[in-house]
Amino acid sequence: MTHPAIQNLSPSVSVCGQLDPAAMNWAAEQGYKSVINNRPDFEGGPDQPTNEAIAAAAKEAGLEYRFLPVAGNYQSPAEIEAFAALLAELPAPVLAFCRSGARSTKLFVAAQNL
Repeated sequence: MTHPAIQNLSPSVSVCGQLDPAAMNWAAEQGYKSVINNRPDFEGGPDQPTNEAIAAAAKEAGLEYRFLPVAGNYQSPAEIEAFAALLAELPAPVLAFCRSGARSTKLFVAAQNL
């Protein structure tokens, strides 16, 4: 896989586009301790890697992993609060991903305003 561009939002949080199971070893090699998947399963069609496959690869790579799927066009207050809670509980640095990184960025910005 070609690894997507990483955008650093803070010293402890970065975002990027879609990751696949093979990218979990890469994320660990980059120094990330945790991964948050914000993309619902099959949003991109049947070829999109599933949460289950990514979770298994993350565990094997020694990463903490959480699945918080949210819609691209709207993130509810409850989803924003859940994202903030994950950032508070997970070991840093954290890498969050979605299709392009945009909704993970929106979640991060909204979580900072809680």
